[in-house]
Amino acid sequence: MTETVTVAVPMVDLKAQYARIRGEVDAAMTRVMAAAQFIGGEECRLLEQEFARYCGAAHACGVANGTDALTLSLRAFGVGPGDEVVTVANTFIATGEAIFLNGARPVFVDVDPVTFTMDPSALEGAITARTKVIVPVHLYGHPADMPAIVDIAARHGMPVLEDAAQAHGAEIAGRRAGGLSQAATFSFYPGKNMGAYGDAGMVTSNDAAFIGRVRQLANHGGGANKYDNVVVGTNSRLDTLQAAVLRVKLGHLDAWNHERRQRVEAYTRALEGARDVVVPREREGCRSAWHLFTVRAAERERLQARLRAEGIATAVHYPRPIHLQPAMAAAGGTIGDLPVSERLSREVLSLPLYPELPLETVERIAALVR
Repeated sequence: MTETVTVAVPMVDLKAQYARIRGEVDAAMTRVMAAAQFIGGEECRLLEQEFARYCGAAHACGVANGTDALTLSLRAFGVGPGDEVVTVANTFIATGEAIFLNGARPVFVDVDPVTFTMDPSALEGAITARTKVIVPVHLYGHPADMPAIVDIAARHGMPVLEDAAQAHGAEIAGRRAGGLSQAATFSFYPGKNMGAYGDAGMVTSNDAAFIGRVRQLANHGGGANKYDNVVVGTNSRLDTLQAAVLRVKLGHLDAWNHERRQRVEAYTRALEGARDVVVPREREGCRSAWHLFTVRAAERERLQARLRAEGIATAVHYPRPIHLQPAMAAAGGTIGDLPVSERLSREVLSLPLYPELPLETVERIAALVR
């Protein structure tokens, strides 16, 4: 008979977060219910303005989820059959999925072993005459090396689309993710630093025409009126209830990110000098949003089992780089193509991290890891 272990420390505790902001959230949702405006409207418009301002971008368009944000943005950049999009394989499947959904082919490059994000030195050689867009991923909350990536893209005359699904509030030299290139996409999946109570996403850009194309594609390719459909689009509108919740959470995001950082610093101090465990670090000039605290462990399965036995949840992000996923087979990836990404997939382990996680619990987890 298999023994059941009760999880006393989850990876994230959304109930604890709701308890802190329950009054604000309930009031926001009641406001939407009373107005009976459930698609679009003032809450969506204000969230777009407020989130764009937060990111340092001029414009934003809310969509149904983070995957749609990527898919629609690529299409708004003109990506289609025969095109290539350069990205990384050390990410969630949605990054590659969005490229295939536009009929294009993902070209995967390897990542930096410290920040787990796109290695700019691998980028130049992956660009061909068919390359249409470059999509770096701000993984685990740490921004990719955008100055280097944007410089390479500019030399080749192509846009950069930030996959910022995990990077709400991340910074490079004081500039936030979402305003570091031509456009960026965000997911508001519930477990994110700024999560909805369901699915939701956002696209940001300084280009009003680009955001206009995204908005048109997300609303059935609409034109001047509801029944004037000028291109084939889809239904990817941001839910008004989610917009109202997200407006509340945006007001807390910086404080929550600060609390995440405090817990990361506690982990880092406690794990200093630990054998066989590599602690994540920030690149100079960068501030991670610390969506996840992901260590590298040579004996990951043993460590994960040890923590599980103590009731501590962990997660592997991600157990297989997406160039080796069956769904990405058409891209032609094989074992050995991306040695850093493939090694990371065997070693990474995410430990619990959320603003409400008690600091003494961080110390206890770190002691078990040591």
